[in-house]
Amino acid sequence: WEPGRKYFNAYGPTETTIISSYARLNPGRHITIGRPVHGMTALVLDARMNPVPPGVAGELYLAGGALARGYHNRPDLTADRFVANPWSTEGARMYRTGDVV
Repeated sequence: WEPGRKYFNAYGPTETTIISSYARLNPGRHITIGRPVHGMTALVLDARMNPVPPGVAGELYLAGGALARGYHNRPDLTADRFVANPWSTEGARMYRTGDVV
């Protein structure tokens, strides 16, 4: 750790235009993916797509304006990973990351 420097951990899959969240790193503290960047929403959901309480593991879903349209020539994979967002406006989608947090 260099004195006077700030270090950050950035998280984000390509499907959300690389950076979706970030957290400042501090010596001796756990490393997290932090909070969503402006314009992004992060949801931790169970297998039935219900929100889990804080501290309970679930799958990370990301939503927001930086979401990709889907996978080129892969409608099956697009349908599996880009799903309707029931907590937003009609037609809004979210990306199912596959990451357990």
